[in-house]
Amino acid sequence: MEQTVCEKKTDQSGSRRVKKKWKPVLTKQVILWHWVSSAICLAGMLLFAFTGITLNNPGKFKASPQVKERITTLPEDLHIHLTSPEGKEGDFKAPVGRPLAAWLEKETGDSIARRQAEWSDAEIYLSLPRPGGDGWLAIDRQSGEMTYEVTDRGTISFLNDLHKGRDTGPVWRWFMDIFSGACFVFSLTGLGLLYVHARRRPSTWPLIATGILLPIIIILFFLH
Repeated sequence: MEQTVCEKKTDQSGSRRVKKKWKPVLTKQVILWHWVSSAICLAGMLLFAFTGITLNNPGKFKASPQVKERITTLPEDLHIHLTSPEGKEGDFKAPVGRPLAAWLEKETGDSIARRQAEWSDAEIYLSLPRPGGDGWLAIDRQSGEMTYEVTDRGTISFLNDLHKGRDTGPVWRWFMDIFSGACFVFSLTGLGLLYVHARRRPSTWPLIATGILLPIIIILFFLH
């Protein structure tokens, strides 16, 4: 009987030792992932927190759009590229030829080659949207005259469009996906660290519950 009791005590002490060994290792991993994810999230968090304020208070962050227009004429050797591609008639959408795209990119600084241009009998039109502004160009197919216009709505509008992913291109959208994943890891590892220190900080769970319930209460009772 005494031997059985001793064996049970040995088993319990052994399991406790295993738990004690695993707890600091797990805690170190949680701290490491929390640290890494916070480093990845830092710039994005500051950007999205700031633009959350600017988007919710648009009346306090007004800007005067600045419009710039430029009119020039295509070189004679490029006029041949104003003719419709083979088999195309009337109104249609198609990229412009590479030589014309290269000249337009040099003149405007915009990426042109992969964009779909709108062709009509009178002109070739390209929409050139961008974060914090807008742009377009039109080429008269008879004279070769090009009109290029850019609208700049200011820095705040630019940052707001980054927040929304508006006209930002695939690379920025990939960054936003990676940033969202890093925020997810940051939040979960933060919760893990709160759990580790909860015994010494009695206010931990009430604060967590408040953070979870507050947005739910606002959604249920105060949205209109």
